[in-house]
Amino acid sequence: MTLPTGVHALVRRTHEDRVLQALREHGAMTRGDLAVRIGLSRTTLSEITSQLLVRGVISVSSDEAPRLGRGRPAERLTLDPAAGQYLGVDFGRRRVRIVVANAAHDVVASDAVGYDAAASWGERIAAAFDLVDRLGIERGLHFDGVLGVGIGFPGPFSPRVPHEPSEPVAEARRAGATLMRTAFAERFEAPVVLDNNTRLAGLAEATWDAAAGIDHLLYLRLSDGIGGGLVVGGRLVTGASGLAGEFGHISLDGNGERCRCGKRGCLETVASTDAILRRCTEAGVPVATLDELTDAAGTGDPIVVGVLREAGEAVGRVLGSLAVALNPSEIVIGGEIALVSDVIIAQAAATTAYELLPVGEYSPTIRGAVLGDEGGAIGAIIAIFQNSPLLAGYQSATNVAPAATPLRRSNT
Repeated sequence: MTLPTGVHALVRRTHEDRVLQALREHGAMTRGDLAVRIGLSRTTLSEITSQLLVRGVISVSSDEAPRLGRGRPAERLTLDPAAGQYLGVDFGRRRVRIVVANAAHDVVASDAVGYDAAASWGERIAAAFDLVDRLGIERGLHFDGVLGVGIGFPGPFSPRVPHEPSEPVAEARRAGATLMRTAFAERFEAPVVLDNNTRLAGLAEATWDAAAGIDHLLYLRLSDGIGGGLVVGGRLVTGASGLAGEFGHISLDGNGERCRCGKRGCLETVASTDAILRRCTEAGVPVATLDELTDAAGTGDPIVVGVLREAGEAVGRVLGSLAVALNPSEIVIGGEIALVSDVIIAQAAATTAYELLPVGEYSPTIRGAVLGDEGGAIGAIIAIFQNSPLLAGYQSATNVAPAATPLRRSNT
């Protein structure tokens, strides 16, 4: 019986994942060894490996072990480290960051390119494709064997929200997401996973270091906007409609400044990049850029330090309330604002600790993000792994759990 096209593609992708997982865990193997280890027939395995060879995902080397008698040496299949197997793409307001990981889950390339904040979705996609081409030339990578593309999308967004023509901003975001998904799927002929870029950065902070074992993490990113993510049981929580993590629009003061969301006193009106720059300028220290803000904070300017403390206190109040409700084991603060000065994280940590229940050693660890600007793109790749047929729940012969396959830095 012929399987439906969609089911056949799913089964083939599962078989491919199993082959790649075995090669990743055990190194070069003959087809016979692969067939035994993953339990596929030689016919099915031959079909799968032939497709992977054509796409450049795997390569062939001769078995150099001593052999008795005559005959050709057995061909051994191995992962092709030059192939850009997975792409993580993080579209920010003013730049796109791309991270490339090979089939062995090593990060082999990472770079970003800027664009105007008013650039169209088409212009942003074009900038991303140009960056991919440049990375291929500079790093000697080829992208014929891409197995998946993860895309971090900026701002409040969920592809699961129903069509609402009365909300033009939300509709424009959905149209942009559809354009991105289609463009990357057609360019690389690979599955595309798309989610909010800040949530993906939280996923990366939780799963980057497998040894840390962070199953419950609360993440907050302070940037042009403020968003966050919640990881529970090693999985990203997206919510009923896919809009979880919009912590920047939690109101702290009903009489405060009006936020772009329409409410007053949201965290974003106090601790976002524009809010902090504006408050410093209004207080008598005219800073127009993050670099100027960083310089002023570095000299210990009392006005700038005071504004940063106020922002940190507001962040801590929000994080404290969330921590009481969600009980994370770790709280991570990231984004450009968090890098300006230690004042923000220190004040946020102190305020959060004050807001928490007196649980002593069970209090969450509070730290700054370790992945910096790469977090969203790395999280997008991790989302690919967690959404693949194998890693989303299928237990292979190697018995690797979904969260046990983190990315690594390549030494090359």
